[in-house]
Amino acid sequence: MKLKIILASALLALGAVAHAQPMVIKYSHVVADVTPKGQAALKFKELAEKKLAGKVEVQVFPNSQLFGDGKEMEALLLGDVQIIAPSLAKFGKYTKQLQIFDLPFLFDNIEAVDRFQATPAGQSLLASMEKKGITGLGYLHNGMKQLSANKQLNVPGDAAGLKFRIQSSDVLEAQFKAVGANPQKLAFAEVYQALQTGVVDGAENPWSNIYSKKFHEVQKYVMESDHGVLDYMVITNTGWWNGLPADIRAGLKSAMVESIAFGNKVAFDEAAGFRAKVIADKKAEILPMTKANLAAWRAAMKPVWAKFEGDIGKDLIDAAQAANQ
Repeated sequence: MKLKIILASALLALGAVAHAQPMVIKYSHVVADVTPKGQAALKFKELAEKKLAGKVEVQVFPNSQLFGDGKEMEALLLGDVQIIAPSLAKFGKYTKQLQIFDLPFLFDNIEAVDRFQATPAGQSLLASMEKKGITGLGYLHNGMKQLSANKQLNVPGDAAGLKFRIQSSDVLEAQFKAVGANPQKLAFAEVYQALQTGVVDGAENPWSNIYSKKFHEVQKYVMESDHGVLDYMVITNTGWWNGLPADIRAGLKSAMVESIAFGNKVAFDEAAGFRAKVIADKKAEILPMTKANLAAWRAAMKPVWAKFEGDIGKDLIDAAQAANQ
């Protein structure tokens, strides 16, 4: 009898020890810690571990250390990672509605993007993939995209025949084809070498990526086009998220909301700073976008809106345009 009591006590003790182990949450992304997304991920770790002390351990893996952008979605759905933050261009196979964020020259600036994402229409997109096992936790800004190349890009005809790296997006493919360029789908981790070796002639990135990944060192020109937005959706596995204890889920949601607000403020505050750093390095010439050139680029690319209106929905496009007011 005493032996049974001893064994039972030992099992209870082991159970208590096992229970005391914090839940490991892996947050994987493909950019540097210094970027807005990188800083938001680190802030989430800090906040989550503070709010849920002893209950969770958040492990952040930047720079494609755990999964590259070609594998991270599959890893999330398989449960090999719990949180990722892919760019909005990566969701085409799960919902066509998010293609709205790839439409060229739809948003005047990042403030307009922010206003649209806060609307009921923008918020509804976070739940648009739940039937596919993906739950959106929020939008994370990086910034407006700039065109770069090894030749000057002043008018749309300057892009004709050039090879541009794009994310895997039908809209971005159509965007470059609209100006006679050749889009090439490449993983983000491959971009620097592709630019350096001439596999591609140009790319589109916000200032934070241009500077942090040193793309300006292998491109002669950067045009201040602000032609599109590079934002992310922080997502998780729907089954995993819904299966969390209520207190854990609430704590993580609170930490996520705060970390996204922090990351978005970094994006707002640092966009000008990264631009200034690129200029200070004097390795790429910055080309301003004149009003006349802007009108020409918009006219050349606007037919892309009509091409994808059926998939995205005219109501969403109208709501996005309204956010420019």
